[in-house]
Amino acid sequence: MSRTVAVLMGGWSAEREVSLVSGRECAAALEKLGYVVKRIEVTRDLGRLVAALSPRPDAVFNALHGRGGEDGTIQGVLEMLGVPYTHSGVLASAIAMDKPMAKAVFAMAGLPLAEGKVVTRAALLRDDVMDRPYVVKPINEGSSVGVHIVRTGDKDWAQDVASWAYGDDVMVERYIPGRELTVAVMGERALGALEIRPLAAPMYDYRAKYAPGGSEHIMPAPIHPRAYAAALDIGLRAHRALGCRGVSRADLRYDDTKGEPGRVVLLEVNTQPGMTPTSLVPDIARHNGIDFVELVRWIVENAACGS
Repeated sequence: MSRTVAVLMGGWSAEREVSLVSGRECAAALEKLGYVVKRIEVTRDLGRLVAALSPRPDAVFNALHGRGGEDGTIQGVLEMLGVPYTHSGVLASAIAMDKPMAKAVFAMAGLPLAEGKVVTRAALLRDDVMDRPYVVKPINEGSSVGVHIVRTGDKDWAQDVASWAYGDDVMVERYIPGRELTVAVMGERALGALEIRPLAAPMYDYRAKYAPGGSEHIMPAPIHPRAYAAALDIGLRAHRALGCRGVSRADLRYDDTKGEPGRVVLLEVNTQPGMTPTSLVPDIARHNGIDFVELVRWIVENAACGS
């Protein structure tokens, strides 16, 4: 008898539309594999979700992104229901989504980080809280939502903070010059490091991530071999430090402004990487001979509960 997989998508975060695309792509791949697929568009209606998961599927493919789907919330619901689900568990998901908490865990693991601190939005509006350039970001959003680089000479950036919609606390980090890298981890293996070159924006923001032609993906990243090895090591150590399972993606900066090999710095870990046509983890997996359908198969076969 065919196994049944419920694919959760949508949600209520700022990444809802991306999640819908991820969910559709993964559902189609699961059907190609012969699974009976139930597509569930998630809202804040918990009773509706519980009803949709009855009768209980063999597994849940969690294609949600952002708050509610990536921060331990939906993972806790699935733990209560006793349904195996993909990606990381409650604790790893919650810590990874909370940027200050994740940085504390990474620091204890001895991973290289950008200098950072949490300040209030009011303090940021009053004056610079560190020497420019620095990066302003929400403490618990993904997909570069709300991220702003404050550079020397910027005069109107404070307008973004004045209309800030992500809470009273703000994460501020030292800007690391250089290049954007990302490392995909699959189980206990770092698959590779990819360089991202934004084409339609000065930084790898939401539009550069998801708009067709928004960025160029170069796999493997054309960096010094020692730096490449360091990037893989950092990605895997970050995955382990958080206690992730399944697939994760570590976002890094590579400062090669003083020559090669440069300095690799960890920014954050995404426990629910995008699974859209422009997403990074599928690109890295393809370079390793793992096509999208096989990647989805591996993810769902490693669904778990209680860990």
